[in-house]
Amino acid sequence: MASLEQYHSKRDFKKTAEPAGKVTRGQKGGGIFVIQKHAATRLHYDFRLEHDGVLWSWAVTRGPSLDPHEKRLAVHVEDHPIDYAGFEGTIPKGEYGGGSVLVWDEGTWTPEDDPAKMMKKGHINFELEGHKLRGK
Repeated sequence: MASLEQYHSKRDFKKTAEPAGKVTRGQKGGGIFVIQKHAATRLHYDFRLEHDGVLWSWAVTRGPSLDPHEKRLAVHVEDHPIDYAGFEGTIPKGEYGGGSVLVWDEGTWTPEDDPAKMMKKGHINFELEGHKLRGK
């Protein structure tokens, strides 16, 4: 079962406008994806895939590439609530992830196999249908 415990433990919702959210009844095989440009201590992009009521999340330090053959390092971070997908704004300085956040791309994703099994192996194959990013 998905959990937002780690997400909640890193944030003070009295100080940040980020959604507290909760685990929702969600899809286990695809759904929405979002990429958020995050100007925190270091500029990076947050890549998020809907799965089982949360957004699986990764920080992509060099940002997304429009070339599907180009590899990018993606560091797995804590799950985020589904309502984080539309979050844009500024996380206050001094708070976890302080800096501005904007939605860079969004759409849907379709896995090639069982996403939970692929996550355990550390490699997920999928197809994106976004405004900027499309393909496998």
